[in-house]
Amino acid sequence: MPERNIEFGKYGARGLRGHEAVARQLDDLAGYIATPVTARRGLMARLHYLTRTDHARTAARAAGLTVTDRTLRAWLDGARSPSRKNLERIEQAYKIVRRENVARYLTARLNREGRGTRVEIHPLNQSQVDRPHQRVVEFRTLNVRRWDRIVAAWASGNEQELDDAWVDQVVDLGSQWGQYEYVTNIGFAA
Repeated sequence: MPERNIEFGKYGARGLRGHEAVARQLDDLAGYIATPVTARRGLMARLHYLTRTDHARTAARAAGLTVTDRTLRAWLDGARSPSRKNLERIEQAYKIVRRENVARYLTARLNREGRGTRVEIHPLNQSQVDRPHQRVVEFRTLNVRRWDRIVAAWASGNEQELDDAWVDQVVDLGSQWGQYEYVTNIGFAA
């Protein structure tokens, strides 16, 4: 595709890919449990979230938490503690299940019955770039009306699809859309 950066950061520019900033903002909107999984309270909150219903247990198993019911009961009762590897699995399964659970709600909130959501795009950081190589990239706003593909790709964890879906929206910025492939931040609310 034209406008795609091949050697980003060659002259000292800093930033992250636009779809990564969108995923980070969607993660913030998902409202994960703040207490870390290494603390007892955080572990219990995640385990209760993953085991409170049959549907949640099935989703947790599909997300990679494949321990026996006996082990889960021991963790919930406090008789045993999960290993570091199992803590990582619990955290990963929790994030996957939480994303799946809030995806439909976020899509509806962000689409706002066709009105869309205003997105602020903060350009990349050029403070370390020599003056002759700097380019003028200003702060932009964009109204995104179709969030379905973006949220679905985020919920499934498909980074390439998320990138493609985000680029399809950023193209609405006009001929300069490639300047916003890398950004410092993307902000929106639901």
